[in-house]
This record gives sequence, C-alpha cells and structure tokens, in this order.
Amino acid sequence: MKKYIALLRGINVSGCKKVPMAELRELLSKVGFRNVQTYIQSGNVVFQSSEGNKQALEEIIQNEIQQCFGFEVPVLVLTSSEIKEIFDSCPFSEEKKEKSYFTLLHTTPSQELVISTLKEDYPNETFYIKDQCVYFYSLNGYGKAKCNNNFFERKLKVSATTRNYKTMVKLIAMS
Repeated sequence: MKKYIALLRGINVSGCKKVPMAELRELLSKVGFRNVQTYIQSGNVVFQSSEGNKQALEEIIQNEIQQCFGFEVPVLVLTSSEIKEIFDSCPFSEEKKEKSYFTLLHTTPSQELVISTLKEDYPNETFYIKDQCVYFYSLNGYGKAKCNNNFFERKLKVSATTRNYKTMVKLIAMS
C-alpha cells in the first residue's frame, strides 16, 4: 500500500463547510483507506491505499464528502514523496522558508499564465512558481497578503490549496 496526502480546500473556515476530522477519518476508513490520520481542522489527511491512481482517489474522497456532508470540496492528492520534493524545492532561505506558504496547484498552469503572474509585484511579497507549487513569502504575514490562494487561482486559472511551513513539516513527518 502506498502513502498519500489528501489536501481538502476550504473546509472548517469561519463555521462554513464543517467536516469534523473524526467523522472524516471514519468515512475514509469505511471506503477502504488504511491508517487514516488527520492534522488540524483544515483538511489534511494522510492515508494508505492500494489504489494507484491519484485522480481516482480524489474523486472517491470528493464523492464521499458530498454524500456524507452535502457539499463539494476540492481535493488534491499527492504521494508522500511528491510532498517532500515540493517542500525540499522551496527556493527561500531557511529563515524565510520557515515563514513561507506553499500554494499547491491541482494542475501545472500554462507557461503564458505563469509569465504573466510573475510580472505582478506587491511590496513585501515574494513568490516563485515551479511546476505545481507557488512558493510564497510575505513580510507582513499571510492574512494581509495580496497574493493569497484566491489570487493564484484567479491568475493561474487552476484550483489550488495553501499550506504553511509548519503544516508541510508535519505532513511529511506523518507520511
């Protein structure tokens, strides 16, 4: 069985799209996933599955959440080695890396959109786009940043979900 990380977008935010983690673990265990673990309430799931198709895993998770909780949730599934490679490829210095954010893209954006987005410039905000990840750092923190998850989704025309450094470290340790 292979280890995977599922990243759910937009759950348990300001009381909307509530998905209790205990119920999510039980739900995913019932569909045959093994050793299901969650980390914090924002939709980070580590599990094992014999299914080798990540898109099929995403669809299974999305369908189960839709049936159980009654709403759609975008899901991105990565292997443990993929998430480690993304983390290790962060271009920031160690000091900045510990305060950085990883916007994980569901698909690789077109080169045209990447070039166009890279022309955007906001004071105290730095980002790099590499394959299916935007590495982001803001001197003023993420809450006040112009370049947030919605910004990158809009500019790159892809579904995305963002995790901070601490969450990435924990997910790698769990997987």
